[in-house]
Amino acid sequence: MDDSPRLWITPFAPLDAERPEVLLALDRTSTDPGEQTACALLDRGHEGEEGVFYLLAEDLSARYARTRGRLDVTLLTGRDRPVRDLAALESDPLDPTRAVLLRRSVATDFQPAEDDGEPQPVLLVDHVDPVGSPADLAALFTRGEAGVAVVPAVHHP
Repeated sequence: MDDSPRLWITPFAPLDAERPEVLLALDRTSTDPGEQTACALLDRGHEGEEGVFYLLAEDLSARYARTRGRLDVTLLTGRDRPVRDLAALESDPLDPTRAVLLRRSVATDFQPAEDDGEPQPVLLVDHVDPVGSPADLAALFTRGEAGVAVVPAVHHP
């Protein structure tokens, strides 16, 4: 489930060219069950600015962890979500009521910001074309070929 190459810490120019964001790319054509489930849950978002959706923590949430110079991001969903069979997915060791959809990790000293005690959200960028960089994601988004979902990050339970 470690899919490190599709996690970046960088400004996402279509939204804000200044603020570093945590970007996670989701391939809608992936055969990974966790990634497929995450993509299905993206359809439950609430639209904000054009092309940007906001998700409830019950549907999708992210959790940060720092280990040996790396930032780890775990994407989670509640086991009671009305999507495909979640039984095949690993339970979150910190909260067994949640399923682990994917984990990604990147070498960085970046520390996600907090706002009123809440960790910085994660941006999920869903796409169908191959991507190798945040610039690829931004270009797809600008052309209307990718969507962005803002996923709340949660603290350890």
